Amino acid sequence: MAEAHQAVGFQFTVRPDGVDLKLSQEVIKNIYLSGVTAWKKRAIQFKNGVLAGVYPASPSSWLIVVIAMMSSLYIRMDPSLGMIDAIKDYLPQRDCISAQTRLVLSAILFATGLWLFLIYLLRYTLKALLSYHGWIFESHGRMSTSTKVWLSLVKMFSGRRPLLYSFQASLPRLPVPSVDDTVNRYLESVGPLLDRDQYDQMEILANDFKDSQAAQLQRYLKLKSWWATNYVSDWWEEYIYLRGRSPIMVNSNFYIMDLLYVTPTHRQAARVGNVVHAMLQYRRKLERGEHEPLRALGTVPMCSSQMERMFNTTRIPGIETDIVQHLTDRKHLIVYHRGRFFQVWLYTGGRHLLPSELETQFQRILNDTTEPEPGELKLAALTAGNRVPWARARIKYFSQGVNRVSLDAIESAAFFLALDDEPQGYDPAQINSLDSYAKSLLHGKWFDKSFTLISYPNGKMGINAEHSWADAPIVGHMWEYVLATDSFHLGYTEEGHCKGDVNKNLPHPTRLQWRILKECQAVIETSYLLAKQIADDVDFHAHLFSEFGKGLIKKCRTSPDAFIQLALQLAQFRDQGVFCLTYESSMTRMFRDGRTETVRSCTSEAVAFVRAMEDTGATNAQRLALFRKAADKHQNMYRLAMTGSGIDRHLFCLYFVSKYLGVDSPFLKKVLSETWKLSTSQTPQQQLNLVDINKFPQYVGAGGGFGPVADDGYGVSYIIVGENLITFHISCKFSSPDTDSNRFGQNIQKAMLDIQASSSQKMIRRWWMLESMHRLKMSHNFLSDIRNAEGRRFIS
Repeated sequence: MAEAHQAVGFQFTVRPDGVDLKLSQEVIKNIYLSGVTAWKKRAIQFKNGVLAGVYPASPSSWLIVVIAMMSSLYIRMDPSLGMIDAIKDYLPQRDCISAQTRLVLSAILFATGLWLFLIYLLRYTLKALLSYHGWIFESHGRMSTSTKVWLSLVKMFSGRRPLLYSFQASLPRLPVPSVDDTVNRYLESVGPLLDRDQYDQMEILANDFKDSQAAQLQRYLKLKSWWATNYVSDWWEEYIYLRGRSPIMVNSNFYIMDLLYVTPTHRQAARVGNVVHAMLQYRRKLERGEHEPLRALGTVPMCSSQMERMFNTTRIPGIETDIVQHLTDRKHLIVYHRGRFFQVWLYTGGRHLLPSELETQFQRILNDTTEPEPGELKLAALTAGNRVPWARARIKYFSQGVNRVSLDAIESAAFFLALDDEPQGYDPAQINSLDSYAKSLLHGKWFDKSFTLISYPNGKMGINAEHSWADAPIVGHMWEYVLATDSFHLGYTEEGHCKGDVNKNLPHPTRLQWRILKECQAVIETSYLLAKQIADDVDFHAHLFSEFGKGLIKKCRTSPDAFIQLALQLAQFRDQGVFCLTYESSMTRMFRDGRTETVRSCTSEAVAFVRAMEDTGATNAQRLALFRKAADKHQNMYRLAMTGSGIDRHLFCLYFVSKYLGVDSPFLKKVLSETWKLSTSQTPQQQLNLVDINKFPQYVGAGGGFGPVADDGYGVSYIIVGENLITFHISCKFSSPDTDSNRFGQNIQKAMLDIQASSSQKMIRRWWMLESMHRLKMSHNFLSDIRNAEGRRFIS
């Protein structure tokens, strides 16, 4: 119990002659430093809150307005048109204040009101500018004059040095599309998937919906869009995520991998020490709002609201619905190792633990040989099973005593850390190394935390993230910062340890205590068996496509995302023999509180292109024309989704308005019951540009993935890594006889190469011709320079 003695801050003894009080100077010093740090943090948060609150103006601009107003009074000018005199007459205690003082106070009040008016004018002007989205529909690299003028105006009204939340008040609201546009686009999207009779029946349902029910539902939806900051996001979070009663493991949570080729150190405790310290640095900047906002084209701001709940957040299970609990600054994390749970304090003396200190703490946990308490080994399985048994067990067995204290420690922690025993990561010598790595990350330990950091004994890391509070780009933003900080700023010693002195006087990590009854152990075992069944059924394959990447695709003047989506359609058709409803995730973060929208990638144009690829009688010229048409269609649909004109979120909200009003809509029921047999998503990279991957090509991430949405379908996540690599994360279920992740990976490989060899052949030849001409011109200029130099030398 050495840690208990170290934790004692004072001792007192009652004696006949009084009380003998002994204080620990070290503890008093730590208390003082913690208080100073806390007040300093509040001051910084207040300052940044004021800066973000008055943005794009600044507090100093208030002083400028006041000085200008006072100066005008001094030269006997009244720019307020009499309003200062009117304010002066209404000031209280007029008899106790001199006329000159009342005049000054009136001028300050008027200047303040004018300043606030100008702030709102700037904000609404910027909001009006940001509501324009014509720029996104222009061809890449061909910016019109109007867009250049618009970008200049946005830059002018955006101010300087914005903080993370500076643009929140200036972001436009997500618009509600017209019912006619949504229904027509929906019918267009299902056209290639239905036969003539099915399509006619769907068209009848759609027209009946437009004629009878749509207007009423649309009115309520528009009313919500005027009142709420976003008419989709709250319902999306509640009904798509929090009200789901099935396990969130595989079905909802997603994972993100470590660096693909590089492992900064193979010492597990040291790697975790650096990574956790980098996360704490990120959290400090996040809580102070000091991160730069993400901006498209370096100018158009994205919504940052999802980032607020990244740390100190837990999904709390409920009988009917879960809730997301977000707390303010928490000073500990929970570490899981070999069935035991440990609490580790992250601060000492008012500061973060240094990487070397964190390494010491984690090494102590790795060296701990104690055994789990009864029921503790599989306790985390409660979060992996069905939500209702977990909610009932939480109320019955974890609402009092040591179980309540320990569960509160987990749910209030900054995040969750799992120290695993089996090494994982990419090994070129092992064919299935990435497959095993992906499954290990997807089957993380405590699924209710906002994210779980998973560490392996060979130094590799990864993240398993809960999905309800945010989407993958948000976690990816943090992970990019952490990996760059770990490798390029913190670093390691030659022996692989964290840099800095080792502090052995820190209190040891504390074991969480549990008293788990036999009845509760039975519930845990049931959840464990269900979770194991789900985990064992997932068929994962991570495929590295290195033949070419976005470098070649972009030089052929084609969107890399459209190219990949068409390859996925070709691979799907070859794999299954039919086309299917395809989901591609698109973001709507150009709007306030925006999250995602669906791009229905299986279009009539994509189907025509795939059929041409499979038709031996089609020429490459015909395939190229169809490829261009399908790629342009996909890009246009993606842009519509990003700018608030998507299909599925609108139909989703109309459906729930109908449920609230008790309106029965066969059309909306049919739409919401459709199955996405191919669910796809692109993992973004280089959101922060902290690492120049052209200079350091080995320091690239491997991306992440998710489980299959349909029992007989595929989930595909892909990341475009640098210029010459695309990584695909493919998932399906072993229980489906029609799917095979490895086979689908091979189909993707072949589809990519076939498209490159046929549809892109002319573009590639053109690119090589331009490159050759450029090199020839460069060589000619080089030789001319040599000849000129030699001639000058001969003349001299």
